Amino acid sequence: MAAKFGVDNGRSIYLPMLPGEILTKDQSPSTPSQHFQMRNVPYAEGIGHVLWPVMITRPDALCAVGILAQFVQNPGPAHWKALKRVIGYLYTTRDLWLTFGGIDADLEGFSDADWASQSHRHSISGYAFRIGKGAVTWSSKKQAIVALSSTEAEYVAQTHAAKELIWLRTFLGELNNPFTTPITLHCDNQGAIALSKDNKFHARTKHIDIRYHFIREAVENKKLRIQYIPTENNVADIFTKPLAKPKFEKFVEMLGLGPLEGEC
Repeated sequence: MAAKFGVDNGRSIYLPMLPGEILTKDQSPSTPSQHFQMRNVPYAEGIGHVLWPVMITRPDALCAVGILAQFVQNPGPAHWKALKRVIGYLYTTRDLWLTFGGIDADLEGFSDADWASQSHRHSISGYAFRIGKGAVTWSSKKQAIVALSSTEAEYVAQTHAAKELIWLRTFLGELNNPFTTPITLHCDNQGAIALSKDNKFHARTKHIDIRYHFIREAVENKKLRIQYIPTENNVADIFTKPLAKPKFEKFVEMLGLGPLEGEC
């Protein structure tokens, strides 16, 4: 893939997207000459190439790819440069493997949201579920609604994570023994945790679509429990925005990505 898009001979890249980098539709071509400049750029093909690894074994680059995929209809030079950076990152870190195992093999989830950081003002939800030390499912997705606060954005993100948790709970219960205790979902927003546990805040949440209150029922039925986790330990943060290198590398390791030990 790196050779196909001409990034196999460049410098090493250790971040799929630079912290604070904002890509918008304003950077897309708007004049005939700009469209002519981008006419032969294989942007859509590049997005197709990177989607496969980030959905299967490389969750660390999913947020960047999700942002870049929004411009596939009309990409500009800035978008193309950012996409080649993702390909260069995957090439530089091609020795990272998604690994499983560990002493503690319980299922646990992490949920997070980045409130209105993008120009479209739709927050980005992210979640990850681990069994042992490796992630088994993950997501980075633009929310359909415009959240009015960080608490609301986190609450919506929790609901998306809860739906995945219920499916995992059912699926794993069929393979082994049904779960008899709630599964932990970690969140770093105390307000969102309070909303999920108690409907006394109805006045603050009545404008939110009823489907997002699904998580309250799941908590009441003891299928999951929401537990606070500090932001610096919430691995789902990697799915909501570009991070600085130290924090990014910490979360990459927490996802279970690392060099393969021993012989293949």
